[in-house]
Amino acid sequence: MSRPLRSQQIPNLRESIKDAAWRQITGEGVSSLSLRKIARELHISAPAIYNYFPDRDALVTALIIDAYASFGDFQLLAKESYPQFDQIIERFRATGLAYRQWALDYPHRYLLIFGTPVPGYNPPIAEILPFMMRSLSALVSVIGELHHTGLLKADAFPLFDVDACNRFFPVRDAVKPQELLVYSVAMLIWSRVHGLVSLEITGQLPPFGHDGGALYLYELDSIFNQFVTV
Repeated sequence: MSRPLRSQQIPNLRESIKDAAWRQITGEGVSSLSLRKIARELHISAPAIYNYFPDRDALVTALIIDAYASFGDFQLLAKESYPQFDQIIERFRATGLAYRQWALDYPHRYLLIFGTPVPGYNPPIAEILPFMMRSLSALVSVIGELHHTGLLKADAFPLFDVDACNRFFPVRDAVKPQELLVYSVAMLIWSRVHGLVSLEITGQLPPFGHDGGALYLYELDSIFNQFVTV
């Protein structure tokens, strides 16, 4: 009797391929990502990988989507851990803390979606966009709550130009006029926390406080005091 193929012996080969890809990225960097190296690690033939990912770019896209999905889930779970109506302040803070914690837990995933572009890779924005926007949805929803309850301080806040933001909103009707302020404030807050986290996980920021996070907490408090009426 012929021996079954190795690919048939791995219960979920697609996930095993992605796990091996993350190990390769962690150890050697994303520029070294190779389907043939993954095949050798898993003791399968290269064509077995091509059944799931026809080329390296398809695998990179899958990894980016998974990273965005995990990132979004982590923040939404933190926000939803304070479900009471009067816990909006806790939801705001928990979302901000979750942003940094996920990046610290998964720095290579964070850098894949926000760091240096993968050489030769042209991301399919239409495919990635829903997951990208969902990763911001926890923050956007908290800002939306603040706005709805009259607690958002954002007088004379500059609004972004929807017509010039096709990368984020390819369909103009995706953002209703009444949502522009919420999205605009969320974009500024995101840029501020993103800057600190990116510097921290790339080793370009000295640690503040015993766990390195004192500056980040200070910035969260600054953002809260700037935009929230208490």
